[in-house]
Amino acid sequence: MLHNISRCGWVKLSDPIYVAYHDEEWGKALHDDRALFELLCLETQSAGLSWLTILKKREGYRKAFENFELSKIVLYTEADVERIMSTGEVIKSRPKINAIIANAKCTQTIIQAYGSLDTYLWNFVEGKPILNDVPDYQTAVCTSSISDALTKDMKKRGFKFVGSTTIYAFMQACGMVNDHENSCMCKA
Repeated sequence: MLHNISRCGWVKLSDPIYVAYHDEEWGKALHDDRALFELLCLETQSAGLSWLTILKKREGYRKAFENFELSKIVLYTEADVERIMSTGEVIKSRPKINAIIANAKCTQTIIQAYGSLDTYLWNFVEGKPILNDVPDYQTAVCTSSISDALTKDMKKRGFKFVGSTTIYAFMQACGMVNDHENSCMCKA
């Protein structure tokens, strides 16, 4: 039974989307550039909102942003912003939508310089996940010197809506940092 399995305390067991996200995605090492870009975009959208809100709108974001295909998003114009704003399937924040477009352009530049977004990001953790001691998620950190450094570098490159807390959450989500609680079934 799913409720008898030991999970991180932040998981809302009453919500199957949250349970599936925790069990199947959060903290798993992600190395696909498209998926990393999508996750980064979604993390930037969650500023000031709950992650569950974003998860519930993820399919809407995928549809609105053409499955987060960089080659398409970098060409978006104001007409695309208007189209996305009118869909009702994403958070209706013009600055956040514009951030995805700006971040696509920054990501494209990173890929040209490093060969992949994956290489750029994972270099910050020397290519392997950081395994943290987390007895209780409520005492876990929400930033680190690495998220600070990555944030600083991304801002220098022009990324929008990237603060150290957002980037640390991204690092947790894509498996660069394993912050599952020590008693969680997903702890490596």
